[in-house]
Amino acid sequence: MLSKNQLKLVRSLELKKNRKKEGLFVAEGPKVVGDLLRAGYRARMMFSTTERPDAILVTDDELRKLSFLQHPQEVLAVFEIPHHSPFTVNRSLLALALDGIQDPGNLGTIIRIADWFGIDTIYCSEDTADVYNPKVVQATMGSLAHINIVYCDLVELLQHYDGPIYGTLLDGNDIYQQELSQKGIIVMGNEGNGISQHVRPLVTHKLLIPNFNKNSETAESLNVAIATAITCSEFRRR
Repeated sequence: MLSKNQLKLVRSLELKKNRKKEGLFVAEGPKVVGDLLRAGYRARMMFSTTERPDAILVTDDELRKLSFLQHPQEVLAVFEIPHHSPFTVNRSLLALALDGIQDPGNLGTIIRIADWFGIDTIYCSEDTADVYNPKVVQATMGSLAHINIVYCDLVELLQHYDGPIYGTLLDGNDIYQQELSQKGIIVMGNEGNGISQHVRPLVTHKLLIPNFNKNSETAESLNVAIATAITCSEFRRR
């Protein structure tokens, strides 16, 4: 049975300050919760509308009160935010760097894209959306369990990185005509402003996803998650 204190705690985790204070985040749905459990994430508490030994049995109405989704999905869990050891950059692999991504849906989708293309590390600037935001967690569709997310000073990271640094920029070179490495860092910028002025000079290989609609008015730009998918696909295609 759901208690008032449990409900209050779960709902409070919608806010970053409370997630940070409690060291907890919320995940929903059998797939997302299952993937996190299999990856070794520790569940502090779990609620389910079907009987299971590791969960508190709740009614559909109680789950709706707990849930951050419009249509709750059978199970909701409160997980401990993992404590990562100090990171080291693996220069033999391909990684993503996100420079000020703000939209939770975009961040979650990018994590899912990285998972699909075998990129296991994403470096995030400090002003990128919180990966443990319920909307981000849900948008990853379980891929959060497979990706190492590192928040850091991107400028400092890139300044000390001695491999190729790629970035999508309007003054870049056609990505379909460039030689692309299977190691390096791919920087993706903010939804409205692109790669920041501090990070832009550190990009060693400027890339452009060309617009093929030359004869009429068209979209000004691509959604950053879509651009990330196209870019990752082109790197892996080579």
